[in-house]
Amino acid sequence: MSQRQKLSVVLIAKDAADLLPECLESVSWADEIVLLDSGSHDGTPEIAARHGAAVYHASEWHGYGKQRQLAQSYASHPWVLMLDCDERVTPALREEIEQALMLPAAETVYSLPRRNLFLGRFMRHSGWYPDRVTRLYPRRYQYNDHQVHESLATAGARVVALKGDLLHLTCRDFSAFQWKQFAYAEAWAKQRHQQGRRCGIASIFGHTAGAFLKTLVLRAGFLDGKQGWLLAVVNAQYTFNKYTALWALNHASRNGRL
Repeated sequence: MSQRQKLSVVLIAKDAADLLPECLESVSWADEIVLLDSGSHDGTPEIAARHGAAVYHASEWHGYGKQRQLAQSYASHPWVLMLDCDERVTPALREEIEQALMLPAAETVYSLPRRNLFLGRFMRHSGWYPDRVTRLYPRRYQYNDHQVHESLATAGARVVALKGDLLHLTCRDFSAFQWKQFAYAEAWAKQRHQQGRRCGIASIFGHTAGAFLKTLVLRAGFLDGKQGWLLAVVNAQYTFNKYTALWALNHASRNGRL
């Protein structure tokens, strides 16, 4: 009889006290929980410790990709489940993960379907479902160095799709969600500027209009009702912020202000 492989759940966190308890309770069955805290002031480390997590601290922030790499370095088991504090593992997903760990295939990673919450509704369209993310994998794999929109570097591994949902409380508070979007847009622009990418005014408006139509029409956002229309606007706004920030950095650089 095969023995189940041991699993480390890994999280990065900052000021996540309101989100953390339900997240940790949803993975209390794991063999180990590792949390890397980035200077919380709301008791996040203490809450994590009370739920049995091994808590570590990072004095500097180098972007999401490197932060996940550092957090994973503290994991001690052969398999990793990378989570965010605003995510919850459903019972159906737990069952599939447990089954995968009983008979893990060589050079295989697993993608999870994410159900994203937006203004009180778990979206079914708009590009927000199934929103697959590769989060269950052997510890030898790790995330890339991207500051935002980081992803697992799988190096040609076979990706197996699980069916149980990972719940993602993406937008519980609209103001907080917007501030997070601003931070992502700024980090994206800085990274692209450092890579030498350029952006013109026409590109800003072209990408913005494209994001709206892609969400609402191509990804059938209109089927998500009012939230689908609002999300199309939000995605357009986020795209506008990204490319305008990049344009501003390019402009400042050309004028010797950077």
